[in-house]
Amino acid sequence: MSDPFGQLHARLRIVLALRRYRLDRIGATSLAFHIRNTSEVEMTRLEPTALPERSRLVADALAAAGVAATIRQLADSTRTAAAAAAALDCEVGAIANSLVFVSDDEPVLVMTSGAHRVDTEALARRWGRGSLRRATPEQVRAATGQAIGGVAPVGHPHPLPAVVDEALAGYPVVWAAAGTPHTVFATTATDLVRLTGGRLLPVTA
Repeated sequence: MSDPFGQLHARLRIVLALRRYRLDRIGATSLAFHIRNTSEVEMTRLEPTALPERSRLVADALAAAGVAATIRQLADSTRTAAAAAAALDCEVGAIANSLVFVSDDEPVLVMTSGAHRVDTEALARRWGRGSLRRATPEQVRAATGQAIGGVAPVGHPHPLPAVVDEALAGYPVVWAAAGTPHTVFATTATDLVRLTGGRLLPVTA
């Protein structure tokens, strides 16, 4: 007489073995998963040695600050907050944009929520600085070593005076660029303040 329970148990052992084999073949350096919104966007967790050079500098800075964060690489560019939010399946307000301005003849960093624009006059007044104007692409690269669309909170040649948008504190997790338009990491507003040495301030009127 056949044993249906024994046959089922044997099939389960085969399925589990196949799954273990597939995971072994995938490996940690190419672990990928899909985030669904209107389309599937692939996001890959990269080992530090597989990161682009600018993202390795960010990873080193995060590690030096004691922040446990995994840098992930997106298949598509996330140069805008809307594109990043779509790729990460999160609210646009949870995207922490790293914007470089020039104030009092020096570059400064403003980490702002993707949900709104910076009111430069209001922020300069609260911050106690002179006028704020957006840095040129050349000034951004000189100050951060990174290109617009991929500027991270850290990994710069020298620390920049910084402000973190208080609106980011309304999200348990926020996403910031990691040195390139294709790399990101998850963090919190509290950690952004600690990483940048910045002040938590409103950036809108």
